[in-house]
This record gives sequence, C-alpha cells and structure tokens, in this order.
Amino acid sequence: PSCGLIAYSKLRYRIFGETIDIAVGNCLDRFARVIKISNDPSPGYNIEQMAKQGSQFVELPYTVKGMDVSFSGILSFIEEVSQKMLGSNECTADDLCFSLQETVFAMLVEITERAMAHSGSCEVLIVGGVGCNLRLQEMMGVMCAERGARLFATDERFCIDNGAMIAQAGWEMFHSGQVTELQDSWITQRFRTDEVEVTWRD
Repeated sequence: PSCGLIAYSKLRYRIFGETIDIAVGNCLDRFARVIKISNDPSPGYNIEQMAKQGSQFVELPYTVKGMDVSFSGILSFIEEVSQKMLGSNECTADDLCFSLQETVFAMLVEITERAMAHSGSCEVLIVGGVGCNLRLQEMMGVMCAERGARLFATDERFCIDNGAMIAQAGWEMFHSGQVTELQDSWITQRFRTDEVEVTWRD
C-alpha cells in the first residue's frame, strides 16, 4: 500500500491498516500546490516549517474507518475552502498547514494505536518521506509513551529512497537462501507487502 500500517506476524508483514485512496504524502504535496508552497527543498518539509508558525486550528474532515484512513476528503475540502479562507483573512497559510498536519497525523496515530492493541506490539517504526516529519514523530512518541511502547524513527537519509529499501529486502532474502532466477523475475507495480513470505526472520 502507498500508506500502510504493517506488523510482522507468522512469516508475513501483515497489513493491519492502509489508506483507501491517496497516500498522506500525496495529500500534503497536493495541498502545497493549492496554496503555492515551494517545492524547495520539498513541499512536506515546507509545510512542516509553516505549521510551526500556525496558531489557529481549522477543523477539517477526519476520516478513519476501522484501521484504514482516507485523505481524499480532507484534500477536497481544503482545496475548496482554502482560497476563500485565506482571502477573507479567516486564517493564515500557516494555520492551514498546522491544521492539516495535526489532523492527518492524529488519524495515523489513532490507527497505529489500534493496530498495536490488536497485534500486541510494543514497538513502532515510522518510515517513508512523511516519517521524517518531527511533529509526526512527536505525536507518535506521546502515544507510545502512554502505552509503554518504543518509537523508532529516522531522517531523510533512510526514509526517502525506496530503491535502497527494496535492495535491502533483496539482500535479506538472498542471505536467507531465497533466490529468484532471472527468467522467473518480473516487475509487479502493485505488489503488496503481505504477499512476500518472510524467510529472514524467526
């Protein structure tokens, strides 16, 4: 999944929850284009910095369905109202960044806590480009501390390069004796995490 809540269980990385439409990073990037936030160095980073200056919380749609989340509704809503709110000085661009971040990250924290309770896990690892966001790490850290769990997060050196992550998975598979002959290999764009048998863990 483009945004997934995954836990190891019985030789698979099981998908406990996922986005039912667009990824959280895609939501943030598209919002940045709506209010003309720079891509330098990245839209998500710039939203994070602007959110630190926001002080007014604007209520946005909050869509959690079990352990799945939806970001398309919040994006459609903010695309529709942002120019009107900014034009009438109801809020600032910083306030919208703050509100969007707080809302989508609260959704992610909620489903993560629910999955932890379901799986009995006491550890959380945040990965992916949005995983670099310090506010997401802070919010997830508060939830983990309340549960007596441990949070692991990293920065852009390890969170952004999908090619490196795929190569690491391949290395682990190879060293556990799992080999795919070249003629048997192919590319599957929509390959799901839980389709892979994990032979490199107990």
